[in-house]
Amino acid sequence: MKSSVERVDETRVKLSIEAPYAELKPSIDEAYKEIGKQVNVPGFRRGKVPARIIDQRVGRPVVLQEAVNNSLDDFYRKAIDEQSLEPLGTPEVDVTEVPGLDGTESGDLKFTIDVDVRPEFELPAYDSIEVTVDTFEVTDEDVDAQLDELRSRFGTLKSVERPAAKDDFVTIDLVASVNGEEIDNASDISYQVGAGTMLDGQDEALEGLSAGEETTFETTIAGGEHAGETGSVKLKLTAVKERELPEADDDFAQLASEFDTIAELREDLKKQAAQQKELDQGVEARDKVLEALLEQLNLPVPARVVEDEVKRHLEGEGREDDEEHRTEVTADTEKALRTQFILDKVVAAENVEVGQGELIEYIISASQQYGMNPNDFAQAIDSQGQIPAIMGEVARRKGLAAVLAGAVVKDGEGNVVDMTAFTTPGGLAAQEAAEAEDDAAEDEAAEDAESKDA
Repeated sequence: MKSSVERVDETRVKLSIEAPYAELKPSIDEAYKEIGKQVNVPGFRRGKVPARIIDQRVGRPVVLQEAVNNSLDDFYRKAIDEQSLEPLGTPEVDVTEVPGLDGTESGDLKFTIDVDVRPEFELPAYDSIEVTVDTFEVTDEDVDAQLDELRSRFGTLKSVERPAAKDDFVTIDLVASVNGEEIDNASDISYQVGAGTMLDGQDEALEGLSAGEETTFETTIAGGEHAGETGSVKLKLTAVKERELPEADDDFAQLASEFDTIAELREDLKKQAAQQKELDQGVEARDKVLEALLEQLNLPVPARVVEDEVKRHLEGEGREDDEEHRTEVTADTEKALRTQFILDKVVAAENVEVGQGELIEYIISASQQYGMNPNDFAQAIDSQGQIPAIMGEVARRKGLAAVLAGAVVKDGEGNVVDMTAFTTPGGLAAQEAAEAEDDAAEDEAAEDAESKDA
């Protein structure tokens, strides 16, 4: 077999492949066997029908077509390896010549394959990338915010006889209708005013409403058969509670931490606030470095691959006719592909490898974001065959860390920022995992608080 490649454009190639009859012969023999099992010829057992009889009954072209169909993939993969190509999407095949149609065992199988590929490009020098991140300092207000957040974990809910306000916890009943027809209802829902986690317009409807009062507001239905339609929601407020926070004193410090005094606790919270701001700064630097790479390279993306992914996405959401959303999804898909192309190139250039410990670390972090047990999450992604994709994602993160290590990062005052904490093995990933763990703990504490009565 021999192959050649012609670049159609920056992201598409045409492979021309020629395979001699001798290389197609095993597939032809196998095709005769399979067809022989399917035809019933008097005087011959199934599977034992001679080739010449099969040619008479079904025709040699049918056999050759079967053989060609069964061998194309192998020839295609050999050509891909031979030409060092990384195909994307579904190839388009055009068979131009089939050998043996004249009854002889000679000639070549000739066909072409059009397929999308990754664009060719060179990575810039990492130190040519310079980004500016926010300067940070820890203030007393930052410490107060950390302390209030900790106090809220130990707070209790107390019923109040006043209109609902932002951050209050309320109990509500909802009835949703479209064109006067009820489509859904729910009772005794616990909700924190201002959270913005339910229906558009709900927070505005709740503020100023007292227990026992009702109101109606309009919203856009998010899911179901009425998704995207405007609905009317009747809301009844049945209870209003506010969270009472414990006093920030030495007793609280001993209750909520390993410290004996509130002063010691505040000092520790100050360190935590500094670590959080440093993490935020590192994430900002990482994101800006990636944006700089994307802008500097401005890679083309395969139109067909983008179109197929956008179609799959919109069909999954049932929003094929939403042109505004299609535009957004298209832009996101193109950016995701460009990012993957660039970071995969970095991974190859830096010989990035993913260790088992790094994979486990990523799984733990991701499981917390989904609110799942790490073991259950690992089993779920393994059963779906997603482990290779996860390893690819971890490798790309390490690749981006390598670029960040070589880039120039400055703060708002022009000072060079040391990114070592985010570019060493496990650095940024470990800190993100710790942040996810803290977020999960905070969510659990908030849920516990919501279930308490004064």
